[in-house]
Parts: sequence; structure tokens; C-alpha cells
Amino acid sequence: MKGKCVIVMGVSGCGKSTIAEAIAKEMNAVFLEGDDFHSQSNIDKMKAGIPLTDDDRKGWLENIHTKITTDTDKGEDSILSCSALKRKYRDTLRKDMAHILFIYLKGSFELIHGWMEKRKHHFMPPELLKSQFDTLEEPTAEEKDAITVHIDAGIQSEIQHILQQLKKRNYL
Repeated sequence: MKGKCVIVMGVSGCGKSTIAEAIAKEMNAVFLEGDDFHSQSNIDKMKAGIPLTDDDRKGWLENIHTKITTDTDKGEDSILSCSALKRKYRDTLRKDMAHILFIYLKGSFELIHGWMEKRKHHFMPPELLKSQFDTLEEPTAEEKDAITVHIDAGIQSEIQHILQQLKKRNYL
């Protein structure tokens, strides 16, 4: 049987990694950090405050897709933190995937910017958050494999809400 993949998505600083790690523990699944799939040139651009282009993201998304396809084909469940900001990025990730679900962490610019200013040791500077919001195409109703979660309720409430949604969809 094929494994399942849950992608926790949203702009930088919205809590993707924290929530994805918590879900991975609950599902007894492998946690994958999307940032680990970036090329060094992409990381260098972001550190320099230069937003990534679609061309910059293409190889990154293809690398992630290869990994999650390989894992699910082996019957392993994966939980991935990945911005997946545009519909076409999500389409690249979901290509030929039978069991994939996107969890979109939705929050205001002001809230997330405040969080980003407090975090340390991350290559993505708060100054690039506006470019992330400018790029963002929120999942639409026709994307049946996407759930929107508002991130202003507190992390434990958000995780519990997500786990309930995963149970409803037979991911837990």
C-alpha cells in the first residue's frame, strides 16, 4: 500500500516546520523540512534579501516531489513543511500522488512578520515576507486536497484542529 503525504504550507515564518513536526510525531511519519531541498544558490539569494523566482523554485520543487514520491511508493508516510505558495507549485508536488493533503497555515502579514522578527538563525529575513505574500495564491475550493487553518488560535489549538481534519480524511 502506498504511503500518505501531508504538506504543511504557507508563507515563511507561519509555523510550518513546528506544526509539521508535531503532525509527523502523531502520524508516526517521516518529517521533511522543505528548506533542506533548496540549492545553495537559492539560500544565498534569500540571505541576500533577493526573492526567489519561479525558475529558482523549479528544481527545488522537483527535488521535493522526487523524495515524497519515492517515500510514498515504499509505503512510508511523509510530513513536509514547504511554502507551496502558488497553485502551479502545488500541482508540481501533487503530480501522480494519490494520497496527498495540503494544510495551508493562514495568517496576517503583521502577525507573521512579528514572529519572524523574533526568530534567530534562519536564512529568510523578515524583509522578504512581503514578497511571499505577493506570490501567495491561497488554495481554492477546487483544490479538494487542501485545508485552510487560521493560525491565530495558538499552536496547540491549531495542531488539534489539524489532527481532527486528518482523522476525517483517514490520514490518522
